[in-house]
Amino acid sequence: MVKILIVEKYLEHVRNIDYLQKSIDIGLDVGLLIGIFILAFIANYIAKHFILRAIEHVIHSSETEWDDVLIKRKVLRRLSHLAPAIVFYFLIPLAFKGSHTIETVSHRLALIYMLLVGLFAIDAFLNALMDIYRSFEISKQVPIRSMVQVIKLILYFLAAIVMLSMILGKSPAFFVGGLGAMAAVLMLIFKDPILGLAAGIQLSSNKMVQIGDWIEMPKYGVDGDVIEISLTTVKVRNFDKTIITVPPYAMVSDAFKNWRGMKESGGRRIKRAINIDISSIKFCDEEMLDRFRNIKYISQYIDEKKKELEEFNKERKLDDTDLVNARRMTNVGTFRAYIIEYLRDHPKITKDLTFLVRQLDPDPHGLPIQIYVFTNDTDWIRYEGIQADIFDHILAIVPQFDLKVFQNPTGSDFKALAR
Repeated sequence: MVKILIVEKYLEHVRNIDYLQKSIDIGLDVGLLIGIFILAFIANYIAKHFILRAIEHVIHSSETEWDDVLIKRKVLRRLSHLAPAIVFYFLIPLAFKGSHTIETVSHRLALIYMLLVGLFAIDAFLNALMDIYRSFEISKQVPIRSMVQVIKLILYFLAAIVMLSMILGKSPAFFVGGLGAMAAVLMLIFKDPILGLAAGIQLSSNKMVQIGDWIEMPKYGVDGDVIEISLTTVKVRNFDKTIITVPPYAMVSDAFKNWRGMKESGGRRIKRAINIDISSIKFCDEEMLDRFRNIKYISQYIDEKKKELEEFNKERKLDDTDLVNARRMTNVGTFRAYIIEYLRDHPKITKDLTFLVRQLDPDPHGLPIQIYVFTNDTDWIRYEGIQADIFDHILAIVPQFDLKVFQNPTGSDFKALAR
């Protein structure tokens, strides 16, 4: 009986020792874990308040501007989050060396955290690259926003696969192999990005549209300047200050007008006609010719044309006063010659592009005299002013050639008849 009591007391003493040892181990683990947290906090503090600030000071002191973009986009700040993760990754086994499961889970969590930090840092770096690229003139001709978005999409997709493989303990090849069965679903989900990518490549490679282009797509209510080209949208600011987004594949499949060629040519077209009342057209007599000679732009034309017609009629033995057989000058022809010389002397009309003043087919509204020329200023507001000034003058000069501009009868016309 005594022996039994002695054995029981011994076993109880052993259990107390084991319990005490476990308590000590747990206390040590907790202490190590707290120490790791403190070291991680210190590493994070040093990385952000000393290392990061020192690097930012050096960048701000440099003369180059592209490295300032890295600070603006917080690339280095995001990388600084790796400091505590690295501390956890290398020191956490010390706290849980007795538990393989907890150690494995902690390692995986630290790796996932570092993967996310790296992913966000790469995302910020790509944004910084776009900002730097936009500072060059070529960025308006070859936008890369859609390309960068594709790269981001691929990176996030690969990161998701790697994280799943870490969480489930499977190889990334396991998930990639299963994507074949999901191809149709992925095509449906990512239809717009895929179509946008293909269309974006076509738009960029063929230089169909660029940042700053003035485009028109009446079907979509687009009439303004392109301000952004992305993977899934082309953003346009209309002249009424509204903003419209159009899918890139719509611009490839549908027709749209791009005014870039007009800007690159340096000339903007004026294509407008004045309708002359046909009843006011007649041959010029000597009194009219003498009056026209006083007009600076056509005084030389009058003399040369008159001499040409006199020689023509003389060769064919025609009387100059014969209105039927002889060639004579007309007031509408002289008026057209005046417009030509007036526009040739105009400082805002370019002579390097199409320069044409012509008659169109007569219609119920009279004889159209069309002006088809280009201004040397493509700015919309100044262009409208130039065009208005030209036609102000031409409309005002028409009566000087004994011509009338056609217009439909108005109330004042009927009042004049009543008198």
